[in-house]
Amino acid sequence: MEQYEPDRLSPAELAAVRRSFPNGRAAMTRRSLLRASAGGTLTLGGLGALAGCGIPAAGKSQGGVSADDHSAKEKVVNFSNWPEYIDVDDSGKHHPTLDAFRKRTGITVKYTEDINDNDEFFGKIQPQLAAGQDTGRDLIVLTDWLAARMIRLGYVQKLDASNLPHAFANLSDQFRSPDWDPGRAYSYPWQGISTVVAYNKKALDGVEVKSVSDLLDVPALKGRVGLLTEMRDTVGMTMLDMGKDPAKFTDDDYDAVIARLQKAVDKGQIRRFTGNDYTSDLSKGDLAACVAWAGDVVQLQADNPDVGYVVPDSGYMTSTDNMLIPNKARHKTNAERLIDYYYEPEPAAELAAYINYVSPVADVKPYLAKIDKSAADNPLILPDKAMQAKSHAFRSLSSKEETAYQAKFAKLTGA
Repeated sequence: MEQYEPDRLSPAELAAVRRSFPNGRAAMTRRSLLRASAGGTLTLGGLGALAGCGIPAAGKSQGGVSADDHSAKEKVVNFSNWPEYIDVDDSGKHHPTLDAFRKRTGITVKYTEDINDNDEFFGKIQPQLAAGQDTGRDLIVLTDWLAARMIRLGYVQKLDASNLPHAFANLSDQFRSPDWDPGRAYSYPWQGISTVVAYNKKALDGVEVKSVSDLLDVPALKGRVGLLTEMRDTVGMTMLDMGKDPAKFTDDDYDAVIARLQKAVDKGQIRRFTGNDYTSDLSKGDLAACVAWAGDVVQLQADNPDVGYVVPDSGYMTSTDNMLIPNKARHKTNAERLIDYYYEPEPAAELAAYINYVSPVADVKPYLAKIDKSAADNPLILPDKAMQAKSHAFRSLSSKEETAYQAKFAKLTGA
């Protein structure tokens, strides 16, 4: 029997996970910077135990393991997502888009905000998937690098295109064919995440910031620059600045980026590497400029007119949180109908208006404008074609590369 040895978490990766608990996707601004979100607890011993023994693979990368589909008789979808990552009504108890889906289809969505960290969630569901068991979930949302791992391990089911007419037709070109899921056979984006350069105009005091080079090299910014603890964002943005392609880089390219960043650290240019907590420093002016997530910038600008951003000429990094159907899901067809529903312009616009992340749905602008014209005109929420052309994705990494690259980045950041 073929044995699967789960990807081991190196000390550097474990440190990155610990950093992510207060600062990762669950802590990102959704509707308000003041809204708290749940924290996760990774059972490191549990993952270590999994990594120490061979576990039968649940499936091959050519396709996952299906179960009897009970969609016709059981009008339900069990949907796991991140905290504060969907529209909520004024009472805080209902999700209008999910309510509308139920009224139209008769399918009830049992929505659970139980994904607080990618690695933690993988550790929670991996034993069941490896054993060929139902996780109790029909639809999950994972960041692209973990989605790639799930597909590679054969832990998710291939989607039935006949149930996804809107998704196929309306997916933005920017997200159509990632290297880890060409043609979107196994996944569709829930939302996009853009990484840009943000600044506090008052704190800059006349200094112009247009690029990552400015962050790393302008003497007037010494000690007032922030970079992200997310390796793919900080390394990717610096790689672009150096004229390298994050989708095609080599080990030497990666090492060159680390060396450049180390030089900036050694001369005191970098104040600190942060997760989402950079938002307070930027708003107050303790950080004059930083690498930032666009969703945060949108929210900060609503409260502070001094906060601005720039998309460097060299480009910017983009990633996605993605909807996938795990093996043995009982309600695959219902889950596919829900995926497809969020690619209709109306519900897509409602979602974008609430959470302010990048909508993966093309031609949603006129529908969003009816709800919030300022959001519809904001390229951080709906990138225009010129901005889309500047977007770049970090290439998929092997387990060996992931371990080596994270170790070098952890040494750089002092993790």
